[in-house]
Amino acid sequence: MTTLHKLLTASALALCTAMPAAWAADLTVGFTLDADTLDPANHRKRETETIIRNMYDGLLTRDSSMKVVPEIAESITQVSPTEYDFKLRKGVKFHDGSDMTAEDVKFTLDRIAKDGGMGDGVTSPRQGLMGPVASVDIVADDTVRITLSEPWPILPAMLPNQQIVSKAWVENVGKDGVATSENGTGPFKLVEWRKGDAIIMERFDDYYGGAADIAPVGKACVDRVIFKVIPESASRVAALLAGDVDIINELPPFSVAQVKNNENTDVLTVNGTRSFFIAMNMQGEFFDDPKVREAAVHAIDKDLIIDRILGGNAARIDGILSPDAFGSSELPHYEYDPEKAKALLAEAGYPDGLDVTMDVEGAFKDTAEAVASLLTKAGIRTKVVVGEGAQLSDKWRTKGAPKTGDMYFTSWGNGSLDPFDIFTPTHRTNDRGNSAGYSNPELDALLDAAAVEMDSDKRAAMYHDAEMMINADIPYLYLWVPQDIYGVSKRLKGWKPSADSRINLHDACIE
Repeated sequence: MTTLHKLLTASALALCTAMPAAWAADLTVGFTLDADTLDPANHRKRETETIIRNMYDGLLTRDSSMKVVPEIAESITQVSPTEYDFKLRKGVKFHDGSDMTAEDVKFTLDRIAKDGGMGDGVTSPRQGLMGPVASVDIVADDTVRITLSEPWPILPAMLPNQQIVSKAWVENVGKDGVATSENGTGPFKLVEWRKGDAIIMERFDDYYGGAADIAPVGKACVDRVIFKVIPESASRVAALLAGDVDIINELPPFSVAQVKNNENTDVLTVNGTRSFFIAMNMQGEFFDDPKVREAAVHAIDKDLIIDRILGGNAARIDGILSPDAFGSSELPHYEYDPEKAKALLAEAGYPDGLDVTMDVEGAFKDTAEAVASLLTKAGIRTKVVVGEGAQLSDKWRTKGAPKTGDMYFTSWGNGSLDPFDIFTPTHRTNDRGNSAGYSNPELDALLDAAAVEMDSDKRAAMYHDAEMMINADIPYLYLWVPQDIYGVSKRLKGWKPSADSRINLHDACIE
């Protein structure tokens, strides 16, 4: 070896020794679902958004306590009840090296908020998250103004749901390119998407640092992030215990003790914002009859399942809202009473019971089967059918389309803890999340009025009245709001879960 080679080798070894071990590591997440797309404007799936938001940043974000803080925006000013100005940070770059501008922000928000904004007459499925946005205008080189058609008090709470894209890049690669590649401003950039298997990202070294209010500010801690798709709960737990992954989501409550007792792993929890429920197809053969729906409610022992299946890690609900949400109310309980359920079925013309199927995604199969066994004992003989997420969304949540199944065990996230982004989509006639096919014009009018009411007391009273309506009509079996439970490696540092289910890996390190 020459003297020069020796010097180069010694220098390289010294550099590697000086670097913190965490900077030379991969971080792997055992994740329940693959992304539906990498287009930030073309999905309605929290798991998809979790993956995307490690590569794309938005005007605003949330810290781990759910407080809304500026991200790409430097500040936000409410100019009037219907006008908000966002001053943009300087030096924010896309992953292709181009500078982010006010034009990119306007293009992004127009693409989501406008009818046909995605091109070829296609409207973003995230349009509803933009509420009454009337226009997005550039008022200075570093300032964008959002103007509403009417007051909408929760605009800042909704904007963390939208991530900024490059206008030039989107126009260059087209819709197929945006769906399968990426060019964000986030802490990680895409290396490879192996559909159905893994999404691999690497640190973006020109990252501007992220939200100033969320320390530490700077580049990501790890070299690479891998979202490994592991739908089955037992397989995710096994991967964690074996040291193959560093974080798993949707840790089953019955595996908590096993993970805690393992010397290399631990459990982290956070109060969730996701309401679980079962849609009963009100356009189908059985559940258009209110007596059959009431029978189903009396067949479910929610407290038993929360205690035995969920390990006590959930709050019972009798309407769509979390107990922590704005406007939530104490509602009448439908108590567990299987004999009353059988009597109601007989009154509805089913003295010998009836046979139904219940659709569910694989991650929740065990819980759905526990619910199905209770329904079966009360005369609603229920077969659980596991389906893939996108397929079930097409079947149950295609806006305005007729429903074709019997029951759908599912959930809806409410990251803002405001009724607007959970109550309206799941209950308003023909809305995007109305998987029950429910329609009540009186409720529609109430939800529309509450969305723009600026007096918080009046607004809360409106949502109380709305909850009483659905508690009486029972379009869904309202179940619980669980804690989000994560299994983690003890090598993981700097990360904690967030109630909006986002797995933000910017500050996560591996020892």
